[in-house]
Amino acid sequence: MKKRLIEQAGREYPPKQRLVTLFLAGLFFLVLLPALLYILAAVLDTLLHLPRLEFGSLNSILGLILIVSGWFFAAWSVYVQFTLGRGTPVPLMATQRLIVEPPYTYCRNPMTLGTVILYLGESVLLGSISAAAIVLLGAVLLLTYIKRSEEDELAARFGEQYLEYKERTPFIIPRFRK
Repeated sequence: MKKRLIEQAGREYPPKQRLVTLFLAGLFFLVLLPALLYILAAVLDTLLHLPRLEFGSLNSILGLILIVSGWFFAAWSVYVQFTLGRGTPVPLMATQRLIVEPPYTYCRNPMTLGTVILYLGESVLLGSISAAAIVLLGAVLLLTYIKRSEEDELAARFGEQYLEYKERTPFIIPRFRK
């Protein structure tokens, strides 16, 4: 299975096909998942009798700052994957070259970091403890998958170039200075 995934990742797709994929993935990550988080958090907060963490306009301000900054970081990552890497974040339409330019110089998973920050912003905006817990649990699961699967696939596809990049670039916590 791993061999087939690596072969599939080596196939380059035309820009129009990649754009359609990005549009569909965008609907999923920017519309469907936030709506599901909102619904699931409301149900869990009610079932578990969790208080809402409401601090007036602070929830709105901090939540929106996190949402916008997370979206920016994730969108920048996707743009670089699409343009420089000639791929998408979707594993079946993987990048065709290893990207070692910003934002990928700050951490190896800037799209994941941006997405987690965005969803945490939604949690703050909602004032929901369970939403934050769901986001953090999802982040742990996603980062575990990336660490165990994606890194092996990248090492197989890009060899020594990836291993050197991995050695000098943090996994998820950005380093903005050299």
